[in-house]
Amino acid sequence: MDAAKLNQLKQFVEQCKANPSILADPSLSFFADYIQSLGGRLPPSAYKTGESPRKPSKSFVVDESDEDIEDIEEEHQPQGTAAAEEEEDEIIESDIELEGEIVEPDNDPPQKMGDPSVEVTEENRDASQEAKAQAMEAISEGKLEEAIEHLTQAILLNSTSAIMYATRASVYIKMKKPNAATRDANAALEINPDSAKGYKSRGMARAMLGQWEEAAKDLHVASKLDYDEEISAILKKVEPNAHKIEDHRRKYDRLRKEREDRKIERERQRRRAEAQAAYEKAKKHEQSSSSSRAGGMPGGFPGGMPGGFPGGMPGGMPGGFPGGMPGGMPGGFPGSMPGGMPGGFPGSMPGGMPNIDYSKILNDPELMAAFKDPEVMDALQDVMKDPANLAKHQANPKVAPIIAKMMGKFAGPQ
Repeated sequence: MDAAKLNQLKQFVEQCKANPSILADPSLSFFADYIQSLGGRLPPSAYKTGESPRKPSKSFVVDESDEDIEDIEEEHQPQGTAAAEEEEDEIIESDIELEGEIVEPDNDPPQKMGDPSVEVTEENRDASQEAKAQAMEAISEGKLEEAIEHLTQAILLNSTSAIMYATRASVYIKMKKPNAATRDANAALEINPDSAKGYKSRGMARAMLGQWEEAAKDLHVASKLDYDEEISAILKKVEPNAHKIEDHRRKYDRLRKEREDRKIERERQRRRAEAQAAYEKAKKHEQSSSSSRAGGMPGGFPGGMPGGFPGGMPGGMPGGFPGGMPGGMPGGFPGSMPGGMPGGFPGSMPGGMPNIDYSKILNDPELMAAFKDPEVMDALQDVMKDPANLAKHQANPKVAPIIAKMMGKFAGPQ
């Protein structure tokens, strides 16, 4: 960082120490939030009158120096059933402190490459070796550009030589041109996959670009194929960075997997809770329906008898069918059926009706079973509302016999 800017920053911090109320300025809220995000506390004078202390931002950065990242995750993990549905804060990776010098990538046009399909004559091979010798002399004199020209000529004369490409790659490394070196190293390895110099050159080029893990892999292969002290020295600089990157990636991959596992578990628990709630609701509804059918008069009318047919037939019997049939019995079905019965349910049903024997109805299993049938109950209520409706139910083989039997059971001793 520029020395002048550092000095300005130092002066600003000193001014904040001397007068914390400066931080109450809304334009500096970002700085106050940053201090709190690091665990710092602002003095009361850093807030406006009546203003509550700021709460740190929800998003957080996991520092490399944290002793236990899991503790941070648990601190931000929502608690309770309702909070379990909330999303967790996104994990933001910290920077990695790496050592080693890297260079700006070279963006020169690609260097000339040979044509591997061209047949190499003995004469060309000899000329290629002579050009290489001239390149090596230029390298010893520090004339790197001249060495590149000679090696390019050697490659064009013999495009099947992996060593020519690998040698030119090593010169590009000396010139701090890692991209050009990588192209030549790749060409050398295409010709000879066991080229130790090819792996060495590519590993050194990748290290110059800060590609630490890839560089370490190439240099290890080169060391196995043809060990030398230079490779060992470079690995000592490359491997620590590669290990830091690998550990960093493993740690955050683990944190993301744990976060995803918690998300899956919350979803599983939510679905299970929904299924349980649906089951309880259905069970409660079934129990409610069962109790409404089973309560009261066994096998039939809920609410109980004697004293009356409850539900849609309040008021009781004897004295008449209540509800739609006021007026009472005996003496006849009131409403549209004056005059009474027996003789069935004909027309005006003259003749009166004897006393009702409830015990016969209650002790008749067939009638009790029929009372459980919604179709039969609907028909009975329909007739009770208006006896004239009897005609439309006489053709129903389920309803007509029950009505006839029921009316027969009504007759008791006078």
